[in-house]
Amino acid sequence: MLGNVAAFLIASLFASSVSAGVYTWTDTDGVVHFSDRQPPARNHDTVTLREPSVMPMSENIGQGRRVTTINRQVSRSLERSDSGRRSGGASKKADARQQKTCEGYRKRLDRIQQQLRAGYSNDRGNRLRRQRRKFSQALSRECLLR
Repeated sequence: MLGNVAAFLIASLFASSVSAGVYTWTDTDGVVHFSDRQPPARNHDTVTLREPSVMPMSENIGQGRRVTTINRQVSRSLERSDSGRRSGGASKKADARQQKTCEGYRKRLDRIQQQLRAGYSNDRGNRLRRQRRKFSQALSRECLLR
């Protein structure tokens, strides 16, 4: 409790110096100066400072935890699929079908990407991006994360 009070007092001390004025002026050589002390006998302007923007860190921490959880799930999934392959779990036909499906996704994504690079109207571009997202997710889910 005492540590919190001390931290508050120290923060208040620093905050009071920030709320002091900031002054700017140009000297005879054309150099612009900034200071927290008002220059003696010079024409100067007062700089108005805006409040600092504060971003809540709790959202970032939560997002980091979610990403970590997903990475662990993906790693476990990859380990399971590797151990299943070593034990001869999937037949050669199923593997060939899977590779053909994945190759189809990759070709479709390449075509969509070429169309996006070639130029498009807004409606067509939105449709192409939606298709790209759909096929990219399918490729990830069915080919990369298995």
